[in-house]
Amino acid sequence: MTEKSASVHWQGQGKKGQGQISTETDALKAYPYGFGSRFEDDRRGTNPEELLGAAHAACFTMAFSFACDKAGFATESVDTQARVRLVPQGDGFLIDRIALTLKAVVPGIDEAKFQEIAEGAKKACPLSRALASVPEITLSATLDKAR
Repeated sequence: MTEKSASVHWQGQGKKGQGQISTETDALKAYPYGFGSRFEDDRRGTNPEELLGAAHAACFTMAFSFACDKAGFATESVDTQARVRLVPQGDGFLIDRIALTLKAVVPGIDEAKFQEIAEGAKKACPLSRALASVPEITLSATLDKAR
């Protein structure tokens, strides 16, 4: 069993306020975020959707690599991108789609087995399970030839 933590400090009011995100590992330490980095093009900070995408991509990538190991295939390289879409809904917002894009080099695997393992990993990854309320989680998986 494992438990990880993160914390946020917010100062100021609404759109003018600024937050700082920290993780227990200090991977993020007082990292800024606010209205501009979430809804505008301010690249000086992060936002919850970007962090959620990073977490989902990381979790899925590990689940895929572990599933390949279990099936007898060693992953050489795995690259995953997660695009998280935030849309207005009523007076608030909703994450209505997460699109995962996987590119991997897995020597000796055929396309059908590759797709089967990728889909299984998408369903089994703890973050995918935690995000089950997201209406659409897609996966585009590409098997690359060994480099």
